[in-house]
Amino acid sequence: MKVLVTGGAGYIGSHCVLALRDRGYEVLVLDNLVYGHRDFLTDVLRVNWVQGDVTDRVLLDEIFTNNQIGAVLHFAAYAYVGESVKLPGKYYRNNVMGSLTLLEAMVEHEIPYFIFSSTCATYGIPQAIPLTESHPQQPINPYGQSKLMVEQMLRDFDRAHNLRSVIFRYFNAAGADPLGRLGEDHDPETHLIPLVFYTALGKRPTIAILALTIPPPTAPASAITSM
Repeated sequence: MKVLVTGGAGYIGSHCVLALRDRGYEVLVLDNLVYGHRDFLTDVLRVNWVQGDVTDRVLLDEIFTNNQIGAVLHFAAYAYVGESVKLPGKYYRNNVMGSLTLLEAMVEHEIPYFIFSSTCATYGIPQAIPLTESHPQQPINPYGQSKLMVEQMLRDFDRAHNLRSVIFRYFNAAGADPLGRLGEDHDPETHLIPLVFYTALGKRPTIAILALTIPPPTAPASAITSM
């Protein structure tokens, strides 16, 4: 089965492509290279790829017509929380409209399986620790909201079109390929674990981590409101 990986030149997407390739899958990558790395595709992954955008329906139709795609793994999203607050339109256009365009093209071409790269940002401020999948989803920024909208679309497309999907909500994805073929290369770097290591190595002066106090589930209402 040939798999289309959108955003396959990015951090998580490229590692997924590497894992698929190592397991014998034929992979086609679609990436606009806004944040992705061309050298990941040409020098490391060495897979067939197309430079383009998930908002381009004509391109998607061409890809699905000319390739026997059996499943889509969707990593093509903007993912900077602060930027999403300043430029919400950019995030709704790419993350929501792009995903909708992709899903509609999949339905038209009868592609039944979809894996979605979502985020823990859909949960918002934790009401209890540890977080579980049943925790209320109340995002506090446009990035998290855009991902939650796509999750709802997937439920609707499943009911209407039997498009089956799996959703992954990452927290702090970090690390590198065990064989050293791929690692992290963000610019700017916003991920917590790399920033901690940069501080330990003296590459940045300090790092601040906001600590949240979560009331225990059995605490009386008066104690909760007074915190």
